[in-house]
Amino acid sequence: MSPPAPPLWQQLQAAASVLAAVRRGESATPAIAAVAPDLRPAAQALAFHVLRQLGRAEALRRRLAKKAPPPPADALLCTALALAWKQEEAPYPPFTLVDQAVEAAKRSPQTRAQQAFVNACLRRFLREREQLVAETDAEPVAHWNHPRWWIARLQQDWPHQWQDILEASNLPAPMTLRVNTHRISREPLRDLLAAAHIASEPVGTQGLLLDKPRPVHAIPGFDEGLWSVQDAGAQLAAELLVPGLPPQARILDACAAPGGKTAHLCELAPDAQVLALDVDAGRCERIHQNLGRLGLQAEVRTADAAEPGYWWDGRSFDAILLDAPCTASGIVRRHPDVRWLRRETDVEQLAAQQKRLLTALWPLLKPGGRLVYCTCSVFRAEGQHQIAAFLAHNRTAVLRPGPGHLRPAHGAGTVAVPDNRPSDHDGFFYAVLQKSALDAPARPDD
Repeated sequence: MSPPAPPLWQQLQAAASVLAAVRRGESATPAIAAVAPDLRPAAQALAFHVLRQLGRAEALRRRLAKKAPPPPADALLCTALALAWKQEEAPYPPFTLVDQAVEAAKRSPQTRAQQAFVNACLRRFLREREQLVAETDAEPVAHWNHPRWWIARLQQDWPHQWQDILEASNLPAPMTLRVNTHRISREPLRDLLAAAHIASEPVGTQGLLLDKPRPVHAIPGFDEGLWSVQDAGAQLAAELLVPGLPPQARILDACAAPGGKTAHLCELAPDAQVLALDVDAGRCERIHQNLGRLGLQAEVRTADAAEPGYWWDGRSFDAILLDAPCTASGIVRRHPDVRWLRRETDVEQLAAQQKRLLTALWPLLKPGGRLVYCTCSVFRAEGQHQIAAFLAHNRTAVLRPGPGHLRPAHGAGTVAVPDNRPSDHDGFFYAVLQKSALDAPARPDD
């Protein structure tokens, strides 16, 4: 028999601790990892729900109490409000959430002094819920649960689609597998999953979209390296880079960790010489682990891709994948803390880093070679505008057909892979650049 679930008040305490960490500017990932193992799955599920509804929760708290309580109590109060305000999506009945939130306040030395305050605010919320929700509807941050600057940038970049992007970004992410075709074909793996009562649908050329997310060890074939978890949109990177490469091509995966795209490159081009770089040694170990589980090989090196003088041997590459650091604005379904951690100034700072990487890596590409530039961002400064500026200053760069911006889509969206199947994918930008053999002729106005 499975052990009983931890009491809800403990789950709320754990979820509130994650929220408090995010408010301090920390990623939710280590905050969740710090939660006791028996509490961790529930804490993550509740914390992600809270982060997707945090704009509304904070607006409600401001109406319930003009002055914020100490941070631990405020995190617990906003956790309860985020979980309870939308009754049709609440994981527990609102009265249960309120009762257990008060219990959570009472049982923690950090919030015990605010127990009565938390109780009063939440009881008032139950009494005046409809009015309070209606009052906050007009606030963009409360309505869309994204920072105001983020909403404004999407309105500027996507004047006709910004609402669709925000709505998709507030939905939980699906779980998509990429089949390791060196060990199994897609249909046999799908049959193996079906035998374990896991329904799936084909997506793209190697993907399977599961009916619902599950722990990886609850899915057959993980330890055997039959598949990897990879969003359907992310699976495009290797598929855009590999076709047409010569035998034993030299491929650079410039910002490779945690290694999903590196592994995909090795699966699609098994005779290629793949060099995977990442600036973080700990994340390079993740690449080794992923390749080992899948039975694949690549050279992995800790280095800054933007500083080739420290790692490049002088031999040009046939293909380069630049999955550049970005705001991650396209994957907030999967990482809902990102929207609250990013600042508007990050966009320009990251765009400058992307430009630096493109400028440094382009000379390493052979004439006739291909570079795929991608980001998991929906902001044009990190996609279309970045590539337009690069093309304007690089005569040897030719833009080839590619997906461009992929907006996050749920259910009815499409990923631009050969069979163009309906899919459920995150937001990305892809540009396929080819290096011409000779410099273009001088322009008349040069």
